Amino acid sequence: MTAELPAEKPAIVPLFGLRPAPSAAGPRDQRPGISGLAPGELQAWMQVNGHPAFRARQVLDAAWRGKQTTFAEIHTLPPVIREALDEAFRLDTMAETEVLVTDGGLTEKALHRLSDGLLIESVLMHYPARDATETRAANRERHTLCISSQAGCAVGCPFCATGELGMERDLETAEILDQVRNASRRLVAQGKHLTNIVFMGMGEPLLNLDRVLASIEALNDMARFGLGARHITVSTSGVVPGIRRLTALGPQFTLAVSLHAARNPLRDVLVPLNRRWPVEDVVAAAREHAATTGRRVTYEFTMIDGINDTDADADALAVLLRGDLAHVNLIPMNQVAHTPWTGTPIAVVERFAERVRAAGIAVTIRFNRGTEIGAACGQLAAEHAGQPTPIVVQRRRERIVAESAAALRGERSSEPVPAGTGEGSA
Repeated sequence: MTAELPAEKPAIVPLFGLRPAPSAAGPRDQRPGISGLAPGELQAWMQVNGHPAFRARQVLDAAWRGKQTTFAEIHTLPPVIREALDEAFRLDTMAETEVLVTDGGLTEKALHRLSDGLLIESVLMHYPARDATETRAANRERHTLCISSQAGCAVGCPFCATGELGMERDLETAEILDQVRNASRRLVAQGKHLTNIVFMGMGEPLLNLDRVLASIEALNDMARFGLGARHITVSTSGVVPGIRRLTALGPQFTLAVSLHAARNPLRDVLVPLNRRWPVEDVVAAAREHAATTGRRVTYEFTMIDGINDTDADADALAVLLRGDLAHVNLIPMNQVAHTPWTGTPIAVVERFAERVRAAGIAVTIRFNRGTEIGAACGQLAAEHAGQPTPIVVQRRRERIVAESAAALRGERSSEPVPAGTGEGSA
């Protein structure tokens, strides 16, 4: 029998991360990013500053459909307006972008440097069209972009490279959207376009929910990016108030829950946010979301060899989700440099999948992309951060081993909840 959670709220401690130095190199540019402005806001600015309102449309066309990265390149505007815009706004909040390509060109990892020196990542994944066979349906060509919502992450999952970085700050709306604009420009140059966007990069989207929702509004807006809500997925590690807020708003995008374990003792370790909102509460909120919106919830399950891939874990997952409007993605863990775990062998993943499917739950096995270039969340940014000392690495590995061993014995974690996870967005 497992121990019950204490009635009082668990303690909270700051999550500084494993790496020894923050990546911020200077003050943040205080000029707002133009992509974060609604059309009405830009029109109002034009009028207040004595410029015709129709100039706002020209700026937004350049921002969302052009190749320009500076106002000086928007030649449809007179010089006086270009100069005024440059003083008040930024056309691109990405100060620098480095793109690495792997998987025969099917995966592109972008490392973006922000104005204050912080690093964030986005990953563009290409899926060629395929014909139908006897066992699978035909698929159209797809181009999916995974974007970040925070620089770093407060949740601190031990198998995630972003967790090593700790939490730096929330991204501005424009910093979220400019990841999309950057990838879109690369695709448009090839005569292609983005078909799907997933908020599954660095950070916990529901801990920056206002800006994530503002970003989705811009992405949906036909006057700006014009992507349908059903082509957008928002992921969460289990911020229950944020899920409930999304449900109340009733958007039609897909909700994805980073589950990773169906038993509380183990999820306390793998997803420290579980110490605040246990797995039953997370799934209950997701279940309500599915019932209200009619949209199937996706559950992400990173599989770690000998940790969360047993028959008992599969059975617990089946019991937790049985009868729900849900789909499970099983993903073998990407190797993280300072974690003592490895990904589950594919034969074990397949056995796990069959056991869950036997309970009537849809399951897909997702294979890792971009392992050669560190395409897993936070890996490139972590590589650019300072290396932790050997003693810090040793102590972290020892702590993870001890905590996971206790979890496998059914013991709930007594560790505090990381700071920065707050109460979520009510």
